[in-house]
Amino acid sequence: MVSDEYVKKIVIVGGGTAGWLTAGVIASDLLTKEKDKIQITLIESEALPPVGVGEGTWPSMRSTLRRIGISESELLSYCQVSLKQGSRFLGWYDGSSIDNYLHPFEPPPNEDDIDWHSLWKYGRNNFPYASAVSVANEVCSRNLAPKQKNTPEYAGVTNYAYHLDATSFAELLKKHCLNRLDVSHIVGEVTDIHFKDNGYLESLELKDREHQIQGDMFIDCSGLNASLISKCDSSSIVDVSDTMINDRALVVQVPYHSEDCELRSQTDSTAVEAGWIWDIALQSRRGVGYVYSSSHGNEMEAHQSLSRYLNSQRTGNIECMEDARLIKFRSQFRTKPWVRNLLAIGLSQGFVEPLEASSIVMIELAASYIRKILPFSKAGLDLVATQFNQRFEYRWRRIIEFLKLHYVLSKRKEPYWRDHRENSTIPSNLAFLLEKWRYSSPVREDFTDALEIFTAASYAYVLYGMGYETMIQPYRTSRNNPEQFERITRQLNLKREKLVSSLPTNRDLLNLLSNK
Repeated sequence: MVSDEYVKKIVIVGGGTAGWLTAGVIASDLLTKEKDKIQITLIESEALPPVGVGEGTWPSMRSTLRRIGISESELLSYCQVSLKQGSRFLGWYDGSSIDNYLHPFEPPPNEDDIDWHSLWKYGRNNFPYASAVSVANEVCSRNLAPKQKNTPEYAGVTNYAYHLDATSFAELLKKHCLNRLDVSHIVGEVTDIHFKDNGYLESLELKDREHQIQGDMFIDCSGLNASLISKCDSSSIVDVSDTMINDRALVVQVPYHSEDCELRSQTDSTAVEAGWIWDIALQSRRGVGYVYSSSHGNEMEAHQSLSRYLNSQRTGNIECMEDARLIKFRSQFRTKPWVRNLLAIGLSQGFVEPLEASSIVMIELAASYIRKILPFSKAGLDLVATQFNQRFEYRWRRIIEFLKLHYVLSKRKEPYWRDHRENSTIPSNLAFLLEKWRYSSPVREDFTDALEIFTAASYAYVLYGMGYETMIQPYRTSRNNPEQFERITRQLNLKREKLVSSLPTNRDLLNLLSNK
């Protein structure tokens, strides 16, 4: 096949995390290929500031940034980063003072060979599930870092991701793409799009520019505006607001009282009467947001709930509430984000509430998919699009099911929480799995994707963190070998003692790395 039949010009519309991360992932791989055959141009509008809802990532970001070529030290200093080892849920089960559990990034050891649930219930059910199967609960409860000063970049003794300032992160990605990855940059506003006779996108018209921007492949990273994909796809939008009923987020940046405030090692997600509040610790401030349903509360009540929460924390200045910003959203996604030679990535592809920080990882997965199949033939675009759409529809549905799991297990009695538990709002596959898990704990075979968004281990952390009851399986199989369980438990205990006594706190590590 001649070279002219390959995709050679990729045009990305929209900056922010979605646009620049996508550009970086694709462009970094071209450095080892025939770079002159593929050109990447990113068009960014000055009129569209980043949404900045989420500031949490997944551990996959470490390998993504390493591949792109950004050093971890640069990330830590540029983006107000702190190190995140999971998510802690407070008050989600019944709202009592002892109602909290951790969903760590650290999976149980030998999880495919051991039925950790049965062994935990049999011998260690006086410990929280996360404490029985990992060291993360104790590490996080002490605000410890996942590594030491001399640990190599992007490595850790426990699994970790980042809390970061979204605006600074986009700026870092932008600087790296422009200075080191040869991505072309145009500041301008797209005013019109032009199609070929066969329905493929041919070029973009920009305000105050004489020449159109032509491309072989276009990527829409324009956010909720969805400026390109909305012109090509309107029928494949799946509205899941009947399942995920939240549609508002009241967000605020909370400065610390002092520079030495402790940095939590996890995202805190606190349930309240009509929603939940995320609390993310960055180096010089906290990012806090109240997620709620407008059917169960108004903006004034949201301000009151968020103010009460900040008053209870005693770690920040609540005068920042004057700058609180309301973001309206709707939980939905596209089953056909890739149409001919146009692909939507980020918020233009879909958005479900920020619980468990799944938005950025979906950008990573989409960009990685493109990277792996480049260069591809123009003639094969429809085939690639079909495969992509199938895989990402599956991923969106798994995200929705996992997030819904947090609500359906709650025993809270407020109307908001009761409505979340209505049978009509529970996806059928989740209802099936919940019934199955009454008799056996989650296993890898419950899911079909090689790169699951949330693994069986994640489901188990939520299930047993919220008191779900699964029958204990008898000690008759290799997965329920008491000797193996005791041996690994001893190893976990030794590791836990060593880490608790040797790891610096999150704050101390960042001070050491910045030579404070």
